[in-house]
Amino acid sequence: MSTDFRPRRSVLYMPSSNERALEKAKSLPVDALILDLEDAVAPDAKAQGRANAAAAVKSGEYGAKELTIRINGADTEWHLDDIKAAAEAGPDAIVVPKVNSVDAVLSLVESFAEVGVPESTKLWAMIESPYAILHAEEIAAASERLEVLVMGTNDLVKELFVDHVPGRTNLVTSLQLAVLAARATGKVVLDGVYNNVKDTDGYLAEVEQGRAFGFDGKTIIHPGQIEGANAGFAPSHEAVESAKGLIQAWEDGKGAGVVTHNGKMVENLHVESAERTLAIADAIAKHQG
Repeated sequence: MSTDFRPRRSVLYMPSSNERALEKAKSLPVDALILDLEDAVAPDAKAQGRANAAAAVKSGEYGAKELTIRINGADTEWHLDDIKAAAEAGPDAIVVPKVNSVDAVLSLVESFAEVGVPESTKLWAMIESPYAILHAEEIAAASERLEVLVMGTNDLVKELFVDHVPGRTNLVTSLQLAVLAARATGKVVLDGVYNNVKDTDGYLAEVEQGRAFGFDGKTIIHPGQIEGANAGFAPSHEAVESAKGLIQAWEDGKGAGVVTHNGKMVENLHVESAERTLAIADAIAKHQG
């Protein structure tokens, strides 16, 4: 597994127009922040939000958190100014809503270059329409600069003409297609938000579902959701110990023919999975330390 793995278990949307929230976010145990200039910011607060987001990125006061800025879409009057502000601030990534095609990705990458966005600033593409879901693999593979796919499940629900339902049975196909696209292209994929911040049981069930589907983490909208995402998308203590035991059994059994661990046959693929588990656990420990 790549040594530059970065935990993205919890990724918190933060309205950039809310200076008090930005200050509080400095101490939150979240893996990443999306400093939002789009939906969470009113039109008359866009300029101030843009300035606040840039100042936050440049402050150096957010520790190991990954700092990203979600800009307004290409079809809005704020899009270019948002990119210019991000270029000057140099966040870890720019999050772009409603990325629906390869052409959209290529246009964004071209705009980044023209405006002077640092090479270190990656592109996170929001997948939030039926068309984007059906072309997710092409979108993910369109550019090396595109690093993360972000599920926009609220918009997806709207465009599918369905409702939010427990278990997300009406989104299962879409969610799994997004994960398949990410895995096929070597990208990270983040699950969508859970809207009812008071429904802890429902939220934790969705975290568990997202982990089972193969998502790398979850986008969240409230600090109270951080702990559940951090725990849900991290290898458990039992998983880590089992991975260590499996790798040790593999090492001890080299040249001995069949290798078993806890009564199960061990093959190369099991070792690779165990190594991934340990790499994730190690990266999380370093991130927290």
